[in-house]
Amino acid sequence: MFMSALRELELRHLVALDAVASEGTFGRAADRLGYTQSAISQQIAALERLVGERVFDRPGGPRPVELTPFGDVVLRHGRELLSRADSMHDELDRFRNGGVGRLTVGTFQSVSSAVLPALVRSMRTRHPDLEIRGRESPDDHELNGLLAAGEVDVSFIGGAPAPEFECRHLLDDPFVLLAQPGRFPDGPVNVSDLVGEPMIGQQPHSCQLLNEGSLRAAGCDPTYVFRSEDNGTVAAMVRSGMGVAILPFLCLEIEDPRLSFHRLEPVLPPRQITLAWRAGRTLSPAAEEFIELADDECSRLAATMSAFT
Repeated sequence: MFMSALRELELRHLVALDAVASEGTFGRAADRLGYTQSAISQQIAALERLVGERVFDRPGGPRPVELTPFGDVVLRHGRELLSRADSMHDELDRFRNGGVGRLTVGTFQSVSSAVLPALVRSMRTRHPDLEIRGRESPDDHELNGLLAAGEVDVSFIGGAPAPEFECRHLLDDPFVLLAQPGRFPDGPVNVSDLVGEPMIGQQPHSCQLLNEGSLRAAGCDPTYVFRSEDNGTVAAMVRSGMGVAILPFLCLEIEDPRLSFHRLEPVLPPRQITLAWRAGRTLSPAAEEFIELADDECSRLAATMSAFT
């Protein structure tokens, strides 16, 4: 019965208790809190009913009230609860501004190297206490699964997100031909010129499957002599002369003088870069801010791509 009564205890009762204990009189406590003296008396009376004991000895007249031994116990625990409430209020304010909590991002290799670092730096600068984590996979199906399971808050997707997600289209990532310098004349290369060329490819996941399907649709059935999950390894094999490669722009070190980069004709359908999250779920403020920053960063990258393509 006693525990049941304590469940009706409210912070306002403890605020009144703390004020009276600090000020020594009900009148000064009322002035401090901006209440009437009768309102403070009512709060203390309600508190005493709930705990089943008097919390103050009231000597009457101008003399200050004093805590009873029982009231001292209630005040000690009450101040702890008020401190916890203040801490919760402060943390909620910081969380509301994106400053605390955890943000987990699903990603894949090219986004991890070309997009994500700038976003993490920006979030770190704005919110140094925010915990940021990442989960990387080359497979959109795996990223979709992580998102559906709630293991990531938002995820970059290199293809079409599953229908149960909301998404923001960020970027059209064009496919580019990599070759040794001098292998092809400067400028665009026709897809028909790649027939029979030994090719270096990624493993047959989402992006690579789009690449290969588009080549076949354009009349080139690619012959792969080497595959790797690592974009740097693909580029290294092209530099070695093993073959040529077609990669999305985000995968490239476009300033590498040991490679030549060519637009393709006809242009292959680009890889669609989107950021996805679970539909119908409330995003944290940090996740919402991350989405906007990703949009801005990809707009900047799109301008760089347009200068090349």
